[in-house]
This record gives sequence, structure tokens and C-alpha cells, in this order.
Amino acid sequence: MSSSFGVYLAGYIILVIGLALGAHLAGVPPMWIGVGVICLIGIGILSAVKKTQGRPGNPSGPPPPRY
Repeated sequence: MSSSFGVYLAGYIILVIGLALGAHLAGVPPMWIGVGVICLIGIGILSAVKKTQGRPGNPSGPPPPRY
């Protein structure tokens, strides 16, 4: 697990917990809070992987020669 992946995911989980707590205080039924939490965690994992994955090839190397 990459360090930036872990930090991104930890921050996202803290956000989801805050949203779930707010929904609980607003009187949303617990079943729907659970559904929302599961969906948001799935979206968080997908976006964390997308943001932290490297590009194919060697982006830090020299560019290919142009003819």
C-alpha cells in the first residue's frame, strides 16, 4: 500500500464517518446510512486507486526522439 494511497483513503474514511454521523443526527434511518457508507467507501477506494496509480511507461525518463 502506497503512503499517498493510505493518506487519501484515511482522509476519505474520516469524511464518510462525519457524513454518517451528520445523517444520524438528522434522523436518517440506519439502514440507509449503511447503504450510503458502503457506496461512499467503494467510491473512495476507486478514486484513491485512480489518483495514486502511475502512468504507463516511464514518465520521468527522457522523451522519445522526434523525427
